[in-house]
Amino acid sequence: MALEGGCQCGAVRYRVEGEPVHGALCHCRDCQRSSGAPVVAWTAFPAAQFELIAGAATVFNSSGSAMRHFCPICGTGVYYTNEAVLPGLVDIQTATLDSPEALAPQVHIQTAERIGWMATLADLPEFERYPGG
Repeated sequence: MALEGGCQCGAVRYRVEGEPVHGALCHCRDCQRSSGAPVVAWTAFPAAQFELIAGAATVFNSSGSAMRHFCPICGTGVYYTNEAVLPGLVDIQTATLDSPEALAPQVHIQTAERIGWMATLADLPEFERYPGG
């Protein structure tokens, strides 16, 4: 399997090949703050299967050995490396794939930091588009 993805503006593009090691929805506070979202979907690949094909990401050390790579132009978080916790892996933000539906997460992680109201999301009304628009 070969998949491509990138940031919102297209300046940073990547390709991954082969099968992912794992896919997860992360609820940690570090992911929440870096994304501005209550949860982030990640899919990890061996570093040898990941290749930047356009541009260069800016790196931010968000906590110890956690390196968050993002587009220096539009700010999109693209991938994450952490040699202490995930040695030899590149964790891509799944939603940055051109076809994010291709890689569904298998687990929720860091649920000790999950925002409380996430438990009742299924009870909220749903609209296919912005209501009233």
